[in-house]
Amino acid sequence: MNWGQLKTILWLRWRLTQNQWSRGGTINAVLSMIGMIFVLFVAAIGTLIGLFVGIFAMDNTTSPMNMLIIWDVIVGVFLFIWMISLISEIQRSETIDIGKLLHLPVSIKSIFFLNYIASHFTFSLILFVPIVFGISLGLLISHGLIMIAFLPLIMGFLFMITSWTYCLRGWLITLMTNQRRRRTVIAIVTFTLIIIFQLPNMFGQFVAHRHRDRPRTPVTTQDDAQRIQNEINSLKNMPEGLLLAHKFVPFLWVGNGAKSLAEGSAFAAVLGAAGAFGLGALGLRRAYRTTIRFYQGSIAGKKDKRKTKKEKAIKIKKNRLEESIPFVSDETSALALAYFQNFLRATEIKIAMASNLFMLLFFGSMILLRNSKNISDNFKPFVATGAIMISFFGLSHLVFNQFGFDRNGFRALVLSPVSRKSILQGKNLAFLPVSMTIGGILILFITFIMRLSLLAFLSAILQLITAFLIISILGNLVSILVPYRIASGSMKPTKMSTLQALMMFFVMLLFPTSMMPIFVPPAFGLLFA
Repeated sequence: MNWGQLKTILWLRWRLTQNQWSRGGTINAVLSMIGMIFVLFVAAIGTLIGLFVGIFAMDNTTSPMNMLIIWDVIVGVFLFIWMISLISEIQRSETIDIGKLLHLPVSIKSIFFLNYIASHFTFSLILFVPIVFGISLGLLISHGLIMIAFLPLIMGFLFMITSWTYCLRGWLITLMTNQRRRRTVIAIVTFTLIIIFQLPNMFGQFVAHRHRDRPRTPVTTQDDAQRIQNEINSLKNMPEGLLLAHKFVPFLWVGNGAKSLAEGSAFAAVLGAAGAFGLGALGLRRAYRTTIRFYQGSIAGKKDKRKTKKEKAIKIKKNRLEESIPFVSDETSALALAYFQNFLRATEIKIAMASNLFMLLFFGSMILLRNSKNISDNFKPFVATGAIMISFFGLSHLVFNQFGFDRNGFRALVLSPVSRKSILQGKNLAFLPVSMTIGGILILFITFIMRLSLLAFLSAILQLITAFLIISILGNLVSILVPYRIASGSMKPTKMSTLQALMMFFVMLLFPTSMMPIFVPPAFGLLFA
């Protein structure tokens, strides 16, 4: 690393920052200075709070198991805040644009290292790092010199998290160079993190559901007291599988190292620090290679545009629009495949369908696992029917406005010689795999949770098909009477009049009434039962 070049680059960055402040005016400069002072104040207060916690709240009387649990909670809270900030900043945060310096005789590694450090001046690190280092110093005072091995473990953990985060941002930016995929990538990352953070809640609900299913025997007051005492003792002893996971899962090495140091052994902390620094170095190396490939134009996954005639012929063969759907006319088949391709390409439609499915699964599982014991066998088919109705209600804004996402393609529909009947049939057939997939997943999920019989499961499948036919008829009517345009890349309507809004509100109110036929089979089943 050339220190003269590094000093020049730092001066250039500081000069650019000063110019940005001056262009923003005096008020902007004052606010920026106040923000910097506030950040330093928060860091100082966090260090003092952590120091007092380490000295007084986590002194020698804290057991090793409690030390492990405390640090697991601290690391879990940090990772939660860190993931939220990652969602809001899925981009390459670079203080210095490497692309403008590639032609200069400067060290790219030094610039990359500066960008790596500057990109992690985030609220989560500013809040977490001073508190954690304060707690580490407090533990050093209250537990003795053995706790000095905890500082490298914390530093290695932070280095591992930040380096792989920077690598993840670099990989995501290679995917989002295509603007059509940008919102899709953000939506997938958001939904993935939602699933990760909701899994413990769903697992807890499932365990509680299994616990309620166990037969209970009448016990005396003395037995109750003994049972409560046994439960308290079991909480103090962590399962062996979870303790074993602390030795192999990198996110749990901090808690394992703290437990080992509280027991008087520094081996686990030193080994965890070495592993964390090793993984961090691997992530930073990967991020550097991805950065260089990005600025040199060799984006990961990008293939050579020059293709042979054979490859082009294969691509033409696999074109979906040349396939056909049985039992329908060629015009209807072509339109259905074109509309379905539009569903796969439009980001806002994919986000709407995925969010509807995820919300139904998450909130539905919480409600069903908590109240499934209170539902008798005669009423369980109504749960499947209600889930079908709710799933279609979540997709109603797509079905009731079938032409709102066509944009300029709507002009081609109007001028085409295809009959209006074929156009509507194509729209409905394109929506068929989407509705059947979402409804089928919900029916399988409810069958597993509620333990429905085979006859009830088959009845739910037939009700799903019936609901699709009903909502297709209603959607065709509403799409013709109350059409409105949807802005590209969003679900926000454009130029929607007050009359159209009132009519759509009235249609939504009548939606449950239109779904009444699918409730007839479970109603007859309840009547005969």
